[in-house]
Amino acid sequence: MGTIKLRKWDSAEYLKTEEDMVMYLQACLEEAGDDAAFIAKALGVIARAKGMTGLARDTGLGRESLYKALSEEGNPSFATILKVSQALGLRWTVVAA
Repeated sequence: MGTIKLRKWDSAEYLKTEEDMVMYLQACLEEAGDDAAFIAKALGVIARAKGMTGLARDTGLGRESLYKALSEEGNPSFATILKVSQALGLRWTVVAA
């Protein structure tokens, strides 16, 4: 019997269009509840899909800082979230719960 090679799932590989990215973030927001790290990680996935180097340039933040802030263990400031969102072409809206 042959060996099956598996690799870790990476959502970034499947986010090809802006619509994909928006739908992914919306699903993550619905799933996250009050887990801010989950949202930061979701933005990190979108950032990797779009290209972290360009994001670093557009935000003025270092690549390594972005990788760390937008990881599961990251705790980015709200200012960083806003900069990243803007650079990714995302806009936040508020609706009544």
